[in-house]
Amino acid sequence: MKYSELLDSGAAAGELQSFLVGGDVVPVSMRIPENLRDAAKEAAELSGMSFTSYVKMCLIERLVERGR
Repeated sequence: MKYSELLDSGAAAGELQSFLVGGDVVPVSMRIPENLRDAAKEAAELSGMSFTSYVKMCLIERLVERGR
């Protein structure tokens, strides 16, 4: 099943979150401004998590919010 199919089926927020955290782990490379990276790293540290975890959390929150 795809994310868009879940949205179309009216899946609950919990179902969307479960879908987004499931699956295989894949490497992702992207280029972002240094200031954005540094700000995100600082925000992650203040939240007590790694940069990678922070980015994943932000993506999941945004995608689940979109589904509402």
